[in-house]
Amino acid sequence: MQPLALSDRAVISISGKDAEDLLQSLITTDLQQLADDEARPGALLTPQGKIFFDFVVTRHGDGLRLETGVEQAEALLKRLTMYKLRAAVTLSLQSPAPVWLSHEAQAGGGYRDGRFAKAGTQLYRHYSEAPEATGQTDAYNDLRIASGIAISGADYPLQDAFPHDVLLDLNGGLSFKKGCYVGQEVVSRMQHRGTARRRVVIVAGDEALPETGTPITVNDRPIGTLGSVSGKNGLAIVRIDKAGEAIAEGRPILCGPVAVSLTLPEWTGLAFPSASDEASA
Repeated sequence: MQPLALSDRAVISISGKDAEDLLQSLITTDLQQLADDEARPGALLTPQGKIFFDFVVTRHGDGLRLETGVEQAEALLKRLTMYKLRAAVTLSLQSPAPVWLSHEAQAGGGYRDGRFAKAGTQLYRHYSEAPEATGQTDAYNDLRIASGIAISGADYPLQDAFPHDVLLDLNGGLSFKKGCYVGQEVVSRMQHRGTARRRVVIVAGDEALPETGTPITVNDRPIGTLGSVSGKNGLAIVRIDKAGEAIAEGRPILCGPVAVSLTLPEWTGLAFPSASDEASA
């Protein structure tokens, strides 16, 4: 993939002596584990534990940077401002902001995207004007689909998914050790009870997949919804217990009229539950 400029990104900069403490108490990412040259996924949750906003977090000078989609940036800034109260924190928004990607760190540095690193691919995020020759967005979407990396909007609506649903518990975006943050009790309960049943899967069709939002079904019953699509391949969030039953029993899985196979991203170490797993749970 050539260096690729993204046109739909915004950046919220967070600075001041209380910046890290404030953000650490709000978001799912453990900032104490965030290296200077690393980009990690994260989310601000609702009190019920669902993803209110999603973003990529990096260090920026003495402060931090949240990279998010332009469509949610102003609402995220407003929410952070509400939580700020009298903390010594300065918030600023650039929307849209110059963000580009490369497979190498480049001379000007770059932040290694931890989500892709988990999937075995080196991808760097840059916060400056992109080189003149840039690649195609389709190449990034193909890589994201192949890596099992879901994003809001394309793969799930905000306030609808739990962090486990989109693999934040496995890619460095969700901490169970750092202490309290918004929604922490709910996601910790899901973790300790092992009740996460919806997960991101890679979808492969016998022919071109239908449009985003098409239900994925077994015996005409929905088990999930198609997200990002690229030809015969896509992503979906599905009930992996229901998918596991269908796979074990040889029942067809359909996305609209198209027969599909479902694969859990290899890097996650997850497997579709079997009937015996369910019985012993």
